[in-house]
Amino acid sequence: MESRVLSRASTFASLSQLRKPPRENNNNNNSVSFVSARPIGAVGEGGNLIWGRQLRPALLLESSSAGKQRESVKPCLAAASSSPGSDSAGEAKPVGFIEKYPALVTGFFFFMWYFLNVIFNILNKKIYNYFPYPYFVSVVHLFVGVVYCLVSWAVGLPKRAPMDSNLLKLLFPVAVCHALGHVTSNVSFAAVAVSFTHTIKALEPFFNAAASQFILGQSIPITLWLSLAPVVLGVSMASLTELSFNWVGFISAMISNISFTYRSIYSKKAMTDMDSTNLYAYISIIALFVCIPPAIILEGPKLMKHGFGDAITKVGLTKFITDLFWVGMFYHLYNQLATNTLERVAPLTHAVGNVLKRVFVIGFSIIVFGNKISTQTGIGTAIAIAGVAIYSYIKAKMEEEKRQAKAA
Repeated sequence: MESRVLSRASTFASLSQLRKPPRENNNNNNSVSFVSARPIGAVGEGGNLIWGRQLRPALLLESSSAGKQRESVKPCLAAASSSPGSDSAGEAKPVGFIEKYPALVTGFFFFMWYFLNVIFNILNKKIYNYFPYPYFVSVVHLFVGVVYCLVSWAVGLPKRAPMDSNLLKLLFPVAVCHALGHVTSNVSFAAVAVSFTHTIKALEPFFNAAASQFILGQSIPITLWLSLAPVVLGVSMASLTELSFNWVGFISAMISNISFTYRSIYSKKAMTDMDSTNLYAYISIIALFVCIPPAIILEGPKLMKHGFGDAITKVGLTKFITDLFWVGMFYHLYNQLATNTLERVAPLTHAVGNVLKRVFVIGFSIIVFGNKISTQTGIGTAIAIAGVAIYSYIKAKMEEEKRQAKAA
C-alpha cells in the first residue's frame, strides 16, 4: 500500500525504507496519480483514509516529516496528471458517464425522488380507499423496506455495518420517533385528503425552530421566525375551509410533525460514522418492531374479522398483495433516493428541492383524486408553501455560511 500512496523513493530519501522495490515500470507510473490524494475520511481517532484504506499511524507520522519535500514536488506531479481522461503515462483513459455529466445524474436523482414520492402517495391513498387500516399498512411499508435491506446486505450492496449495544441505545429513540411519525402520517393520509395532510406537514419547520429554541437552547434569528409566519397563516387559512377536514386527520398530522422534530433532535445526539444507507436500514428494523404491537392491538381483531376479506372481495387477492408490496417498495426507495440526493447537492439546493417535492405531491394528488378545494384553501396552501420555501432558503444559506466559516 505504501507504494501507492508515496511517490518515487529518489524524491523522498527519508522514506525509502517504507517502499518496496517496484515490480514493473507501470507501478511507478501509477504511483504518481496518488501523490496529491487528500484524506477523504477518518475512522474514530485513527489514521486518515486515503482511497478507502486506512494508513498506519507510524506511516502517517513518518510521512508528515517529509511534508516540505512533498509540497515542492506536488505542482510537477499535478501537472503530469492534470488532464482529465488520461492517466500519468499520457494514455487515453475512459471517463464514466457520471463524471462526464454530473448535472444530468443529479437531475435524474431529483426526478426519481419526486416520481417515487408522488407514486407512493397516490398508491397509498388508493389502498386506504378500500383498506382503511393505516397501522397495518405502516407495518407493511417498513417490513418491505427491511426485507429489501436484508437482501442488499446478503449480496454485499452495501456491506452491513456492525451494530453494538451502545449504538443500539443511541438509535432506539430515533427509531421510536420515526415509527410514531410514520404511523401518524398514515393515519392522517387515511382520514383526509393527501393534499391537506401535506399542507399540515408544511408546519414541520415551525416545530423544528421551536424545539431548537426552547429545548436545545439554540438562538433562532428573528428572520427565521418571520419567515415562518406565512407558513402558520397559510395552514390556518387552508384548515378553516378544507372540505375533507376532520380532527383525526388534523391531529395525526400535527403529532407527525412533533415526532419528526424529536427525531431530528435525537439524530443529532446519535451522530455516528455509519453511512446513511446502513443507518436508515437499522432505524427501519427498530421502527418495524415498534409498529407491530399497536397494529395488532388496535387493528388486529378488525383485520381478522372482516378487514382482509373486504379488501380481497373488492380488488382481488393478487391486486391486494401487489399493492401492499409496491407501496412498501416505493416508500423505502423514495426515502433512500432523498438521502442519496442530499449527498450529491448542497443543503440549499436540497431544501428548495424538498419544497418543490411537496408542491408536486399536492398538485398531482388533487389531479388524480379530483379533490375539490375552496379558493381560500388553495390560497392558504400556496402561502404556506411559499413560507416554507423562504424559511428553507434562509436556513440553508445560514448553514452554508457557518460551514464556510468553520472551513476558513
